[in-house]
Amino acid sequence: MHDTPLKGRPPYPFGTIGVAVAFSPRLDDVLGEAKILAAACSAQLILIHIGPRTPRNETTLLERCNLLGIPSHSMRIIWEGGDPVPTLLDCCKQNGVDLLVLGALRRENVFRYYLGSVARGLSRAAKCSLLLLTEPNVSGTTFDKLVVCGDKNPKTIHTMNTAVYFGQLLGTKEISVVSEFDQPGLAMAMADHSTAGQASTTKSQMSSEAAATIHNMVCLCAPGSITISEKTIPGRPGYAIRQYAESCKADLLVINSPDSRYGLMDRIFPHDMEYILEDLPCSVLIVHSRVS
Repeated sequence: MHDTPLKGRPPYPFGTIGVAVAFSPRLDDVLGEAKILAAACSAQLILIHIGPRTPRNETTLLERCNLLGIPSHSMRIIWEGGDPVPTLLDCCKQNGVDLLVLGALRRENVFRYYLGSVARGLSRAAKCSLLLLTEPNVSGTTFDKLVVCGDKNPKTIHTMNTAVYFGQLLGTKEISVVSEFDQPGLAMAMADHSTAGQASTTKSQMSSEAAATIHNMVCLCAPGSITISEKTIPGRPGYAIRQYAESCKADLLVINSPDSRYGLMDRIFPHDMEYILEDLPCSVLIVHSRVS
């Protein structure tokens, strides 16, 4: 049990890393990723399985950990029953997890619904950061290129600093901080202008304001040897950065956690997070800021 209060703690360092363990063909890959992340972060590793604790499952998990060289002194195994999403959320809270890792699915369908729905539920409600690995590899994912969402939001500076922290530990070479400005909002701002010249000026002003917001936050970061670039793109928030991350072949998209829990209406009328989760462009790190 973890006694240190979570509220007010910064989102990094990742002192305790939780791993959602499923007995699937991806087990070794997810465990391999977890081992590398825990070593890089000097973190305690907690393996969490939501399901039956059988002798076969226990033997299998211990054997896989042993074969992968996961030190027994640096990890714990938790077995719980119940609904996967609330049970995982409770385990993370009770054990002071800073980062929860799980294998994700790029797109849901009837065969992939279970894991996809778990990833969605966790993304909306987790009180820790969440790493969704779309292509987990037992040898570890290469995180050379990161894309960070540069929203105008108090959380964003913490998300950017977490991305830099993560990148420095995992050998990242390049971070692109991207700000989106909404096309409908742009259209409304232009509606009052009667000339093409005035409309063009408004568009340029909105782009400049978005660029200034990014630049001011980047100046507060200490990237070390990582190259940080700044970019503004027009488009619907969430959808635009998803397309950008895919087009530039990013290894990881880093975004803020949602400001509130999503409901049915958010599935009908998608928000920025929903656009990303419905079709992951790459692995995604959702940073939960516990600080105000």
